[in-house]
Amino acid sequence: MDLLLASASPARRATLRAAGIDPTVAVSSVDEPAVLAAAGPVPPAEAVLVLARAKARDIAAGHPDALVLGCDSMLELDGQVLGKPRDAADAVERWRAMRGRSAVLHSGHWLIDGSSEHGATSSTTVHFAQVSDAEIDAYVATGEPLHVAGAFTIDGLGGPFVTGIEGDHHGVVGLSLPLLRELLSRVGLSITDLWNTGA
Repeated sequence: MDLLLASASPARRATLRAAGIDPTVAVSSVDEPAVLAAAGPVPPAEAVLVLARAKARDIAAGHPDALVLGCDSMLELDGQVLGKPRDAADAVERWRAMRGRSAVLHSGHWLIDGSSEHGATSSTTVHFAQVSDAEIDAYVATGEPLHVAGAFTIDGLGGPFVTGIEGDHHGVVGLSLPLLRELLSRVGLSITDLWNTGA
């Protein structure tokens, strides 16, 4: 059984591969701002699910026989949703607001298997270190935080700036393996069906 991942995220693909699943990747052409505008005001945990569903359905339309997984992530700080930063200045501003504080990383998952569709959101609290201005400037200069929701990674250069989490580590990376296992069970599959033991 093969999984078609509707996401360009290298971290999501790496998470799956480390768990024995070698997905095929197909990037959706969904207009995310338009999808959210059509959904109306929704809380962050629902917004990521709306986007994950749109991405999965976009890819499934062209691959009707595939097992498709769509994902989307956002960081919620003080009730405000933070996706990818607009630019380096925005990333610096965000880090100055986040340091020494906690936020919630929401990752929406939507699984489609033929006519069967199931979705859920993984929400994990992230505690950030009291990083210095110099550390923030150096981190943003690497370019890494410019390409990820919340302007940080836990599995890359940003890892030392995360002092702890409450919830699923993989959800912070953008794809919750326990949640994927649960969604697969809803369509009658085991996560072991997706293992590529020769990988």
